[in-house]
Amino acid sequence: MSNPNSVSGSPDKAPATETQESRSESPAIPTPRAGDGERAVTATATKEPAAEPRPSLGRLFLENLWAANTVTVTVLAVLLAMLVGAVLIIISDPDVLATYSYITARPSDALNSSWTVVSEAYANLFKGAVFDPDATGFTAAMSPISETLTYTAPLVFTGLAVALAFRGGLFNIGAQGQATVGVVLAALAGFALPLPPGVHLLVALLAGAAGGALWGFIPGILKARTGAHEVINTIMLNYVAVYFLAWIIMQDGVHSPDRADAISKQVDASAQLPRLLGDNLRVHAGILLAVLATAFVAWLLNRSTLGFELRAVGANPDAARTAGISVTKTYVLVMVIAGVLAGLGGSNMVLGSTADALTPQVIAQIGFDGILVALLGRVKPWGVLMAALLFGALQAGGNRMQSYSGISLELVTVLQALIVIFIAAPALVKAIFQLRAARAARLQTSLAKGW
Repeated sequence: MSNPNSVSGSPDKAPATETQESRSESPAIPTPRAGDGERAVTATATKEPAAEPRPSLGRLFLENLWAANTVTVTVLAVLLAMLVGAVLIIISDPDVLATYSYITARPSDALNSSWTVVSEAYANLFKGAVFDPDATGFTAAMSPISETLTYTAPLVFTGLAVALAFRGGLFNIGAQGQATVGVVLAALAGFALPLPPGVHLLVALLAGAAGGALWGFIPGILKARTGAHEVINTIMLNYVAVYFLAWIIMQDGVHSPDRADAISKQVDASAQLPRLLGDNLRVHAGILLAVLATAFVAWLLNRSTLGFELRAVGANPDAARTAGISVTKTYVLVMVIAGVLAGLGGSNMVLGSTADALTPQVIAQIGFDGILVALLGRVKPWGVLMAALLFGALQAGGNRMQSYSGISLELVTVLQALIVIFIAAPALVKAIFQLRAARAARLQTSLAKGW
């Protein structure tokens, strides 16, 4: 009769090895013998592979250069936008398009004409935004940079207004309305208050900031007290601000007595932001204020208690409330500060060199462009500054591109939209350029959460 405790032939349990049986039967620790340590060291040395040499900094840089990091994705997004823009430039030119009708007979005509029109357009874009090699004299050489910085300054403020609210969990679509009310109050203080220079400028800037703060407080308190969605409120307040601007321009004491069209009195020279490079160049001290505002927002978000509470509420309002943070107060404060920033952006439009009086179009689209700037800058303060600089360069260069190359100025708007689309879709850029996927997910998370 076979032993029932035998494990041989059992499919559920393999038989114990001799080593295991000896260990179970003899728990005593064997006494080490002479030479065992040397043999163990020798065996370990033979089994472990040799350590690979540490890669150099240059190799690490090259390996990470083609990874899906923020800088690479941004640069490639701009490149993709320019490639699509080149196609649009070719399609919009009937003379170039005509060469494609006989491309099979003479392909060089189509290629040469396409290259000529695209290179000329982008060359004028660069000359109008950065530097013109053919310029003579200080004024002509610095004019492109001056125009770029002039367009950049208000976009920094409105971009920061959108980015700050986004970090607090709010989508501030009302930067346009906040900037509009800010420009109204800044202009009124600029021509209605007889104040000495310096003080007059400070009062006008504070008036613009107060106007933006008021227009940011309204959706903030509605969100905090009633739960009304800030997107709906800010969109509606944009319309109210636009019609308020159109109405107040025509009122007695505001409307210019020498003009029949819709334009206000001119802002006094004592309330104008000083120009940085002389009277012949438009760049003014607003760009310095924009840099200071960027540094302030960066400090507020990363170094202050309010910034910590703001980020906590933006990440999870319920958890922040459980931790003792007042979500109601945070919502109101973040919208008020965002309104102050947007109001200062609007003040730049009438106290700077862009205009010196109120008109229905004085504010342009800086509030809506600020949304694009915030998204392109990944809702980070210094990223917003760089994105505003890029948009300012596109705007300044687009004017020259339209004048010298006959390219529609709307193409610049298309380029801006394409850049934002590619920036907001890092997975698309990664797929097109076959970027390393290690950090692509982190990019999407950072854009969604604003970190």
